[in-house]
Amino acid sequence: MYRKGKLYFRYGTMGSAKTALLLTTAYNFEERNMRYVCMKPVIDTRDKKNVIRSRIGIERECKWIYPESDLYEMAREAFREAGGIVDWFLVDEAQFLAPEQVDQLSRVVDDYGSNVICYGLRTDFKTRLFEGSRRLFEIADTIDEIKSTCSCGHKTIVNARIDANGDIVSEGQQVEIGGDERYIAVCRKCWRNRSIEQAERNILPFEE
Repeated sequence: MYRKGKLYFRYGTMGSAKTALLLTTAYNFEERNMRYVCMKPVIDTRDKKNVIRSRIGIERECKWIYPESDLYEMAREAFREAGGIVDWFLVDEAQFLAPEQVDQLSRVVDDYGSNVICYGLRTDFKTRLFEGSRRLFEIADTIDEIKSTCSCGHKTIVNARIDANGDIVSEGQQVEIGGDERYIAVCRKCWRNRSIEQAERNILPFEE
């Protein structure tokens, strides 16, 4: 019987409960005796063991995804371990995937009929698309935004990087792992206003 799967991309800013949603989805699959596998890029080293952990304290064991990993082959291995087709693959931090790894996931969907749900950020702290997210926007069957609210009441859009003083950082490498001590999710207007206020504060007064 032909199985028809989908490639999903569910994105949101930091703190929008993406990981908690992934983990509760995994729990629901478990309750219904559905076969699933959790996966996460190993670039996120905040957890020393292979788990996906939410801020609310729940976790699930996962398979590490390395930069050189072939996700199509990883899925085939998961099928062998499960003794059949795995119904769902749940991928956390999908923005860190390479574009070719997203393509490999799409082949898992198309060739085997498994469903793949990728959770991740849309953009970096400079509001530029991550490569993995870009590819998911290009080829995912279903794209859903996980919304959260800025302190001003508007929808969060920007994953702003901050320093030890709470000032917004505008330079640096695209990938820098961190939590609340390094990032805040804000709306575009608050991000712009804070950046302007910060720039004005840093201008030295004119001296005669």
